[in-house]
Amino acid sequence: MQTDDGNARPNVLLIVIDQFRYDLLGQDGLGRVAQLPNLRRLQDNAVSFANHFTVTVPCGPSRVSLFTGQYAFNHRAVRNGTPLRHDTPNLAHAMRQANYIPRMFGYTDITRDPRVLPADDPRLQSYEELLPGFEEELRMRMESDVSAWLSHLSQRGIDLPPYPDTYQPIGPAMTDPALYPAELSDTAFLTDQFLTRMQSIEQGWFAALTYIRPHPPLVAPAPYNKLYDPQDMPAPRTTQDPLGDRHWHPFLAPAQDRQPISSMVVGFPDIKNSAETVAQLRSLYLALATEVDHHIGRVVSWLKSSGQWDNTILIVTSDHGEMLGDFGLWGKGTFHDAAFQVPLIVRDPARPDMHGEVHSGFTESIDISATILARVGAEAPSSMNGRSLLGILDDTEKEGADHSFSEFDFGNPVKLTPWMTELGLNSRQSGLGILRTKRHRLVEFGAGLPQVLFDMDGNGETESIATRPENMPTLLDLTRKMLDHHMINADPTFARTLVRAGGLKIGLH
Repeated sequence: MQTDDGNARPNVLLIVIDQFRYDLLGQDGLGRVAQLPNLRRLQDNAVSFANHFTVTVPCGPSRVSLFTGQYAFNHRAVRNGTPLRHDTPNLAHAMRQANYIPRMFGYTDITRDPRVLPADDPRLQSYEELLPGFEEELRMRMESDVSAWLSHLSQRGIDLPPYPDTYQPIGPAMTDPALYPAELSDTAFLTDQFLTRMQSIEQGWFAALTYIRPHPPLVAPAPYNKLYDPQDMPAPRTTQDPLGDRHWHPFLAPAQDRQPISSMVVGFPDIKNSAETVAQLRSLYLALATEVDHHIGRVVSWLKSSGQWDNTILIVTSDHGEMLGDFGLWGKGTFHDAAFQVPLIVRDPARPDMHGEVHSGFTESIDISATILARVGAEAPSSMNGRSLLGILDDTEKEGADHSFSEFDFGNPVKLTPWMTELGLNSRQSGLGILRTKRHRLVEFGAGLPQVLFDMDGNGETESIATRPENMPTLLDLTRKMLDHHMINADPTFARTLVRAGGLKIGLH
């Protein structure tokens, strides 16, 4: 397929890896031991963004922001199971307007708007639903028993128990293999189906390929389960505060209680947060990450062998990170960088001169949709907060943004969370915002909880300096910057639209 100017229209492939830590592709910490040859090779043939952050967690909200280009304080689908308004513009709909057919291989974790569906509609039984606008090429779910992967296994004589026992190891140890072989894993199956179904798709396509792994429960098929020696795992980070990881801020004890180490695996409810157990779980997490890397390598090989490598814009990122025991925390329900900072790798075949570059300015998950649309010559909806990164990819923008913003809603209007119970909060009070600059991290809470301030040029996240009197000017400056950010980025859907005699008027400023 060609564009109006006669050039071949580019393919666009967006790969989203679930719960993939930013430092796995670095040189320190887990990056020293992580075996990810395909992603590292891709970095050499693409532009990497070293300070890329999702604007919200967990899975559902982060994917809403990624695909709508909106901060969570605008779309308000702030937790898994919170509906997204049905008329919210998104990347899939915008790509349709640009004459692409948006194809989804995997899942989007979007909760549908109950106002436009019958009360008994099955789509209102799960938060793991499809973002409107996508064609669901392959239905993949983690918690639902309605999954193409489970059907595939059943046809081959492997009937797995219901979730979460689907992901229980076959033996008595956490590092024992999964109930299914590597060639039939959810990661392998998703890749197989993508490669098979894309064979017949005419060039000029847009597809999203979303891998569940290395999201827990942590269990790896053989031989991946023994790929890493737990003794080689770097120890998790810890705080310098004399009160320890749990008690130096009132947010943290409920955070640890909400997601203990036992939540990362199935079948081991009594495991303790020992150094040995932490190392074992870290080794399994890396094993799953390496499995995903292997299959991404298969996708790249297919793009090359099919002659599409030089006509495919390839973007690899993650929806959010994973604490993996750092500061005594698991999952992503916190304010630390490891929960929010994720890789962003963008390969544009039209700019080989930029390949291998690393951009150090701040970028955000909401920028991805805006960038894709700009690259294919489509107009981004006015509702999007994200900015196109084409200036960086074209080497015309050097610095980029000087800050980033993220938020986390830790309340629940239906079932009290540990934060609500232990701190006496209601769901509307249970939120936090994070402002990041090159030097600092400011964490602001609702309901008057103490501020957190990290000096990344000093002791970083191991010590909050918010209570030191000499830092009051910095606190005030960053607090004002956060307020400015929120005001400037309030829902822009109709902010530049006016109705006047003669009809609608759309401003440029």
